[in-house]
Amino acid sequence: MDPVDPLFRREAGHMLATLTRVFGVHNLALAEDVVQDALCRALEVWKLQGVPDNPAAWLMATAKRRALDVLRRERTARTFAPELGRLLESEWTLVPVVEELFGAAAIQDDQLRMMFSCCHPRLPEEAQVALMLHVLCGFSVGEIAAAFLATEAAIEKRISRGKKVLAGSTRLFELTGDDLSARLSAVHRALYLLFNEGYHGACAKEAVRAELCQEAMRLAALLVAHPLTSTPATDALTALMCLLAARLPARVDASGDLSSLFDQDRSRWDRRLIAEGQRLLDRSATGPALTEYHVEAALASVHAGAARAEDTPWGTVVSLYDTLMAIRPSPVVALNRAIAVAQRDGPERGLEEIGAIEGRDRLAAYPFYFAALGELELRRGRRAIAGEHFRAALALARNAMERRFFERRLRACGESDEGDP
Repeated sequence: MDPVDPLFRREAGHMLATLTRVFGVHNLALAEDVVQDALCRALEVWKLQGVPDNPAAWLMATAKRRALDVLRRERTARTFAPELGRLLESEWTLVPVVEELFGAAAIQDDQLRMMFSCCHPRLPEEAQVALMLHVLCGFSVGEIAAAFLATEAAIEKRISRGKKVLAGSTRLFELTGDDLSARLSAVHRALYLLFNEGYHGACAKEAVRAELCQEAMRLAALLVAHPLTSTPATDALTALMCLLAARLPARVDASGDLSSLFDQDRSRWDRRLIAEGQRLLDRSATGPALTEYHVEAALASVHAGAARAEDTPWGTVVSLYDTLMAIRPSPVVALNRAIAVAQRDGPERGLEEIGAIEGRDRLAAYPFYFAALGELELRRGRRAIAGEHFRAALALARNAMERRFFERRLRACGESDEGDP
């Protein structure tokens, strides 16, 4: 089994949250070491004996045994979670306490508290999100850098600073804390990026990773289920995930190739997820605040309601993008808005809007920026110019699925992908 297997990524987060609860947040590095020990042990044993019927339970049991070993060996040399106090000092109470902390309900609670612990107020939101993606969700530095459109060195610095601040704490964040609402915003952002990386991320192996979307939805469900974190913004974010996840069955066609929103077989969209997303979106309207998640969920709802791409009310889409730009402007949002303008008013207007994007230089490494230019030029009948843009997109493709997608678009221009860039 590959150490970056979805199971390993998911269970590493589960184990780390529980071990941090046992050892104390100030012993985060120790918790990480125990997680790595458990994963390495799994690679050794499973290679010889095969993967067990319940690999998640096997990993948790291994981490629990290792935790007990560490507690017995180091309880006189190091301090652990202060709220557990003397319960960890006596063999009579040690095992029952650890057993309880490794129970299913406790693990879920620890994951929720770990999310909020990563969102420490002494850290800027970017560092909070990077720390949570790395520590709790198992993201590599490269994956986080791609999600933030940042350099790996910058992300390394954010994570390092975040771990130092986290290690200065003594216990996981209590959900009754005064700054719960402030931390919830960063938690929302991290889950949004986690889902986004799965839906159309920068992975070198594949463009769509449903397991990351499912993990983001699982963690969002923890927020929805808790009375203190089930807010209108939480509902809106979860609605957005449901509405986009509904398209996953059609995001990749039968040949294993990416399929754009305009070309997807909409009969394959998951109607159950669309209904759940719409229910949560309706419920999110109960609060006074309008967040980016409300707007993006509304956009996804508009697309979900169109039986065909040509039935989409593009005027409504442009209006929603105008609202989104007012709430959280970004070059990517502006690019998507320009594409919607092109659908409503024609490719020339779309190209004008792309040319007017503020901070357009930040899109220079984003392949779908050039793909958008190529599509609009192709619609104008300017095949040679469109081909140049698609070749630029092809050069920036992050995985084989994207490369095949851009190669198909090049062929639509009547050109081969073997020409000089």
